[in-house]
Amino acid sequence: MQEDEERPAAKSTSRTGQREKIWIDLDNSPHVPFFVPIIKELEGLGYQVVLTARDCFQVRDLVGLFKLHCKFVGHHYGRHKLAKIAGTCIRGLQLASLVRGEKVRLAVAHGSRAQTLAATLLGIPSLSLWDYEFTRGLGSLRADWVMVPAVIPDSAIRADASRVFKYEGIKEDVYVPGFQPDPELRSRLCLKEDDFVITARPPADEAHYYNPESDELFRAAIEFVAEQDRARIVLLPRNERQGAAARARWPGLFADGKMIIPEHAVDGLSLLWSSDLAISGGGTMNREAAALGVPVYSAFRGKIGAVDRYLAQHGRLVLLEKASEVREKIVLSKNGRSRTPATGQTRTLRMIVDNLVAIVETGRLSQKVAA
Repeated sequence: MQEDEERPAAKSTSRTGQREKIWIDLDNSPHVPFFVPIIKELEGLGYQVVLTARDCFQVRDLVGLFKLHCKFVGHHYGRHKLAKIAGTCIRGLQLASLVRGEKVRLAVAHGSRAQTLAATLLGIPSLSLWDYEFTRGLGSLRADWVMVPAVIPDSAIRADASRVFKYEGIKEDVYVPGFQPDPELRSRLCLKEDDFVITARPPADEAHYYNPESDELFRAAIEFVAEQDRARIVLLPRNERQGAAARARWPGLFADGKMIIPEHAVDGLSLLWSSDLAISGGGTMNREAAALGVPVYSAFRGKIGAVDRYLAQHGRLVLLEKASEVREKIVLSKNGRSRTPATGQTRTLRMIVDNLVAIVETGRLSQKVAA
């Protein structure tokens, strides 16, 4: 689809004259900024968005930060496999009970197994986006449609090819180019202009793909960058337990003010934009930094997905593999990039929204943009 091509008009209303409803479930923290521009586009086209969220990690704080109106259903049930399965089933039933009667035309989420279960129980067509091909499903339960970045190979996608849409770019291209940096963030975090700022996020130690080697790499990287005189590490733990563990592990860094944990949720993109480099146990923050042009180092030691391999091959992400190579791979230099971010709607966003509309209105993907 060319950028100047006219977008298909949405019908947007049901036979009763009510606006068609699209249900979006925010299952994890990264899903909040990702869906914000999608929600805005859908509402601008006349659709009504029914929004639910899981109360875990920083989802509630981010929902407040972006001023979204949604209903919270369920929470995190722990790291053990059986607890995860039970929690998914419980939340799926809760979501089904909540959404029943809403007359939703399409259920959309970024890998929310609970929503897929609820949509299946209610007979609602569902679409799942994902950007990590090693994500586990819930048995044979699958969404009706799948959207993935084009760099993920067909062989890794377990779905009917006619119901798979591969979009250009990466998930972060949906929302990163349109963000506006928060000019007051550095002052609120007491960061000085000559500080060497590192944004850091520990590995997801409750995820099914967690590998303890990630903790060793992350610790080695943090302790290396902390040696710098003007180093200020802004740590973004995934939960309170990780925050407490960091304070116990590095009491000297906290006492000296070299490491801080923000008291409230912060705009992650603005924080990355203000940073000289980023270190993370993998996932969205690494790809956000890469999209912003911020040097980023991944301590992720699970199976490396196609998106991260693509970014690494193009020099936009450095994969740390052994603690012994941390000092040779991490480059400590002030970030000299432009302070004017790109703005405007991206092709990736348009492709995704156009296909959501096509599914709602025609029951199939748009052939104009499907790969």
